Amino acid sequence: MKKKVLIVDDDEKLRKLLREYLEDYGFRVLALADGSSVLETIRTETPDIAILDIMLPKKDGLEILKEIRTDFSIPVIMLTAKGEDTDRIVGLELGADDYLPKPFNPRELVARMKAVLRRGLPREKEDHLKDENLFIEAGGLVLNKAKQTLFVENEEVELSSTEYKLIETLMEHPNIVLSRDKLMNLARGRDFEAFDRSIDVHISKLRAKLESYPRFRKVIKTVWGTGYMFVDES
Repeated sequence: MKKKVLIVDDDEKLRKLLREYLEDYGFRVLALADGSSVLETIRTETPDIAILDIMLPKKDGLEILKEIRTDFSIPVIMLTAKGEDTDRIVGLELGADDYLPKPFNPRELVARMKAVLRRGLPREKEDHLKDENLFIEAGGLVLNKAKQTLFVENEEVELSSTEYKLIETLMEHPNIVLSRDKLMNLARGRDFEAFDRSIDVHISKLRAKLESYPRFRKVIKTVWGTGYMFVDES
């Protein structure tokens, strides 16, 4: 079942960006522009985690956090203005599980969300998720995220950092067509320049490394005029 996240931020552009990004990573997203209905939304929708901006109209995020902690144990990540240490400290004292200063990389937010969600799991489930977070398995391939290497038919294939980011993103979104822009946006992290205008070259290099394995020669499919798709027929 998809994890449900509640985003509370008055920046419409940021809400839209986070909705699209988090949905691409398999989350269900609820979004609010202010804190007027946060408690009711938590009560009726039971989200798994909340992303709460401190600077909100009508009622600030710290006040909302205090109200949340009165009735709910939902994990909360606070969004703070860069360099505002006081807000960060007060937020943690009031019960925030983590914080992230703006501007931030959406990929870092996803990593922090997953870490916070793991903290509330029973030990046996946490250990299972650690294994899942160390490896990605799709289409018969296994990606070792710690070593940034690919296992093909039990053989380890070395990858460049760019090749790793691309195959990681494709394997995390099997059977979904990703445009070049979407693929760059999901995979780029802080290294946008590494992908700019060269994504086709890196895909070609990945395919070349899979060429000697007949079963996987077509696992990365070109969708002409659109982008690429990782084919998982398992």
